[in-house]
Amino acid sequence: MSHPFSSLTPDLVLDAVESLGYLSDARVLALNSYENRVYQVGIEDSVPLIAKFYRPGRWSDAAIREEHAFSQELAEQEIPVVAPLRRDNESLFEHAGFRFALFPRRGGRAPEPGNLDQLYRFGQLLGRMHAVGASRPFLEREALTVDNFGHESLATLLDGGFIPSGLLPAYESVARDLLKRLDELFARVCYDSIRLHGDCHPGNLLHRDDSFHIVDLDDSRMGPAIQDLWMMLAGDRQERLRQLSELVEGYQEFHDFQTRELPLIEGMRSLRLMHHSAWLARRWDDPAFPPSFPWFASERYWGDQILTLREQLAALDEEPLRLY
Repeated sequence: MSHPFSSLTPDLVLDAVESLGYLSDARVLALNSYENRVYQVGIEDSVPLIAKFYRPGRWSDAAIREEHAFSQELAEQEIPVVAPLRRDNESLFEHAGFRFALFPRRGGRAPEPGNLDQLYRFGQLLGRMHAVGASRPFLEREALTVDNFGHESLATLLDGGFIPSGLLPAYESVARDLLKRLDELFARVCYDSIRLHGDCHPGNLLHRDDSFHIVDLDDSRMGPAIQDLWMMLAGDRQERLRQLSELVEGYQEFHDFQTRELPLIEGMRSLRLMHHSAWLARRWDDPAFPPSFPWFASERYWGDQILTLREQLAALDEEPLRLY
């Protein structure tokens, strides 16, 4: 059985871009992307464009257009996101059975870990983004929940045959214990579900010439605001407390931060760990995955995952981060 991306050749990429009226210079550079396929395409007498080809079957057309509309809404408020280009009021296109979108190229590098000045300015940017995100809900895109990121992830892993048989009972046991705690945590903590970036790690924030650009809203969904902040925190507890204070100080200039969401941080980390393993399992038939993640089916990986989930259980017993 051929993979959905197997026929996505450089010539097809060029044809798709030129179908929208652009004249390419025949240069195609594959960029680092696994969920979708993303290319930099050279354009005659102009700057290159970025072409994203969507994984078949992941999002509906309506859900992709909803993400694009969110990006456009943010851009209209002068929030620096990389929004898709539009032709005849359309941003999602089709060529040879592939859905794709074009984006302007934006250069930059990830923020420096722990840089408090950058975290303050990033907090301002997130506050602006969440002020828009809280104004109306997504209708087509799913929410981040314990069910879809946790319970469904565990079901995928138990059915997939990836966990070595000798480690399967230990993994299942700690995962079920953790999910029980997460069900209780998310039922106890009151939060507002808003439109989020959804995957706001440093690699999706480009910094250049004292300015930021937010990229890749492909995982945007409904959820608690803290989901877009916690992945910017690193280091020991005291370092993370200082970083959190800078983030929130900038954030609150534009949107109210809900301190009641702080206990969700370790819960979000737990869900991300389980969801990432399940994502690898669900994509294992993609030829790009086995050579890129060769350790996935190893005993060492799953032994480390068991230890990590046990650490998350312990982290849920610790005092949550707080603001100074």
